Amino acid sequence: SVCKRCIRKMDHHCPWVNNCVGENNQKYFVLFTMYIALISLHALIMVGFHFLYCFEEDWTKCSSFSPPTTVILLILLCFEALLFLIFTSVMFGTQVHSICTDETGIEQLKKEERRWAKKTKWMNMKAVFGHPFSIAWLSPFATPDQGKADPYQYVV
Repeated sequence: SVCKRCIRKMDHHCPWVNNCVGENNQKYFVLFTMYIALISLHALIMVGFHFLYCFEEDWTKCSSFSPPTTVILLILLCFEALLFLIFTSVMFGTQVHSICTDETGIEQLKKEERRWAKKTKWMNMKAVFGHPFSIAWLSPFATPDQGKADPYQYVV
């Protein structure tokens, strides 16, 4: 790996977090991509509202910049937000797919044959985010609780 150490269930090395994504930090990477996608969507919505507000009102009251500068800045922000929204949404989707199929990105690329017992998608989600389901699944500050998960989840 890029990190020069063994990572259990390594999915990939992420330059954004400067670390390998694996079993111990996959929940945090999934939440990271989800929240960046949501913030990007929020930025797009705010750009839309700001443009509509400026379009209906006098442009000089709308911004401290000149109207052409404001439009250029709004277009740049829209482009950046759209770019981040697409990229992080795709990353979020691939991570959720990897969790549901219990197969890392590296295993999918290598098309390795499954040598472990197949679990349900729900059991795979509980293995990453903790057991039982709670609002803590959405919190990056909550450590996944593996406590009383189903005993057959740990098939070797």
